[in-house]
Amino acid sequence: MVTATVNLFNKIFGSDKWNIGFVHQTPENLIETRKLSSTINWLPEDDIDYAADPFVVNVDNTPRIYYEELDFWKGKGEIMMIDGLDFKNKKKISGIQPDAIHLSYPYLIEEAGALYCIPETSEAKEVALYQVDQDSPEKLIKIKTLVSGKAFVDSSVIYYNNKYWLFTSVSGDHDNLYIYHSNALDGQYTGHYQNPIPVEQAFCRAAGHLFVVGQSLYRPTQNPVNRYGGSIMINQIEILSEKEFKSSSQFEILPDKAYNKGLHNISFADNIIVIDGKRKVLSPIMPIKKFVRNYKNR
Repeated sequence: MVTATVNLFNKIFGSDKWNIGFVHQTPENLIETRKLSSTINWLPEDDIDYAADPFVVNVDNTPRIYYEELDFWKGKGEIMMIDGLDFKNKKKISGIQPDAIHLSYPYLIEEAGALYCIPETSEAKEVALYQVDQDSPEKLIKIKTLVSGKAFVDSSVIYYNNKYWLFTSVSGDHDNLYIYHSNALDGQYTGHYQNPIPVEQAFCRAAGHLFVVGQSLYRPTQNPVNRYGGSIMINQIEILSEKEFKSSSQFEILPDKAYNKGLHNISFADNIIVIDGKRKVLSPIMPIKKFVRNYKNR
């Protein structure tokens, strides 16, 4: 009876709180040690509900992070940017179309000195490529729709073995992976011969930057087995061609004790790894905030 009462109380007044953290570590060391090094440095929390899905890039020896901000009073996620590691200088990203939908997962990829972003715009049922304005990095310029027709989520692109590979999944479908390939970042993307590719839930939805160590390609995925955003699986892609795909799980990254309820995104830039983390918070006004969020998302 007591446990049921506590659970009901937490359900009504509790909520997830996401924040961003970092460690000074290379992808090579992550693969070698199979864990994040040392203590995670967590940013002083912003006063919004979620700061999650961080993607980092190095600009003049300073980390710049693009991430999802979710304020329950607004209802829908927005893409924000910070220079350095402080929310006090955050800027809202503009230029994503349409601008009235939920936005998240601002995947970053650099090419020929330019920075590109592929935000999650599942409500628009497309995966679109945007270029980051060099003079005003809070502005995105739409270049092209890469694939369309489904509510794609957490789309990730990498150049590997002379092709661009786009990995994505579909909202609500936890058992199928979609892969597309192209000869150019802004080129024509062709679906993989095996699409949709059946996978287990822990190896379906992307959890951050695709990355290469040595000659091997690695793909982080969200592990939702225990809870949403519970942990990250690091998977090695053993075979990748237009007709074949094989991947194997290498190790799991568990949540940090300070944010012990989950993590679901990892990103790399030079000697820094940026992640997110989830903890539980209680607030007397949480029922109102949840109502407002649900109302605005109808």
